[in-house]
Amino acid sequence: MRELPPYLRLLSLTQLAFNIGFYAVLPYLAEHLGTGLGMAGWLVGLVLGLRTFSQQGLFVVGGALTDRYGPRPVVLAGCALRIAGFGWLALAGSTASVLCAVLLVGFAAALFSPAVESETAREAVAHETRTGQPRAQVLAVFSAAGQAGAFLGPLLGSLLLLTGSGFTAACLAGVVVFVGVLAGHARLMPKRAPVPRAEGAGRAAGARAVFGNRAFLALCLAYSGYLIAYNQLYLALPAEVARATGSQAAVGWLFALSSLLVVLAQIPVSRASARRLAPRTALLAGLAVVGCGFLAVPVVPAGPGGLLPGGVLIVLLTLGQMLLVPAARGLVPDLVDSRHLGLATGALSSVSGLAVLGGSAATGALLGAPAPVLWTVLAAVPFAGAALAMTLPRGGSPAESRVPRAAAAPPVTRDRTTPAAPPVAEAGRPRQPHRSRWTRRPRPPRRPRE
Repeated sequence: MRELPPYLRLLSLTQLAFNIGFYAVLPYLAEHLGTGLGMAGWLVGLVLGLRTFSQQGLFVVGGALTDRYGPRPVVLAGCALRIAGFGWLALAGSTASVLCAVLLVGFAAALFSPAVESETAREAVAHETRTGQPRAQVLAVFSAAGQAGAFLGPLLGSLLLLTGSGFTAACLAGVVVFVGVLAGHARLMPKRAPVPRAEGAGRAAGARAVFGNRAFLALCLAYSGYLIAYNQLYLALPAEVARATGSQAAVGWLFALSSLLVVLAQIPVSRASARRLAPRTALLAGLAVVGCGFLAVPVVPAGPGGLLPGGVLIVLLTLGQMLLVPAARGLVPDLVDSRHLGLATGALSSVSGLAVLGGSAATGALLGAPAPVLWTVLAAVPFAGAALAMTLPRGGSPAESRVPRAAAAPPVTRDRTTPAAPPVAEAGRPRQPHRSRWTRRPRPPRRPRE
């Protein structure tokens, strides 16, 4: 992270802090609603579903607002709403107040995340242009920071719960984290003007440009294949662990293994991938590795404790994630106009979230099927995403990404007969023409004979 410019470091640290505050609260919300407030199981599921919809489903709104007003006000508004939402959730005692607080928490992320992600993608492309460092490496640092926050956040929440402080203290800890994020961004985040729109182009034109882009929609569907597969960590993996061990107690350890792998290996894997693979190839490889993880579950021996199939799935799915997520995010600026980058970043999550909603219902109906059938069908989803990814443009080649674009231009040579370009005058004084040994000095006029 030290090799990145200060602004990209700020964005990566923002993702770290954001996930620490978020995951210090979220894993314990269902327990608090069911045990602490006495809600019925269906109502707990409804509350959690509304939180997911208000976040993933409204990412497109946050992206459109980022394009319209620039990232800074959207990020600050998201932080302020998250502070209000966690403070309200800490004090909420009725169903209505809990619903309102949870919706506020989700909408805050729908503002914050697309703004930060689109700004990171924009800056990663600019950094690649200036230095030649592949954008996938920058986006890998961003992903690793987010996973580190997802790993540290539950530890912070568990520590507060073990000390007897309860769910309210976890919410207030999240408030403190987001107050710090808000103060840091208010001071350090530059005021960047929104990308100017073409004359006569309104919001409807931007939506048509994004959702009418076939290549971008193909990327959304390919990415949906990954998210549907990743969502099986909450559906198929717990069922497999319970079948193998008799309980779901080991699921938390497998989740911790996934986060730890990303924290330790994301940057090295992305660095090697960016040097050797084009973005489309990395996306294809990642989806294929995820599919192989599902195919391995019914054929891998149970191993010690019966957890080896689940462990192999976690390792391969996480490796595929480390390959494909930076590649997918790095392809977005190549597929859409920079004026619509925020909308496209939000749409990538919203379209994928809708696909996960339908795909999870379909795969959930298969949990009672025989193991070979279940895991083969689940493997077909990322493989179908890989087939869609083959229709995408290749993206920047590894060879091109290693060379700064300014240095990649061929040198301009000039022969003796080619006239030099006229000099450009500097502000305040005229610039004298450059004289070389090929420049003929003008002869002074001859004096007339007397």
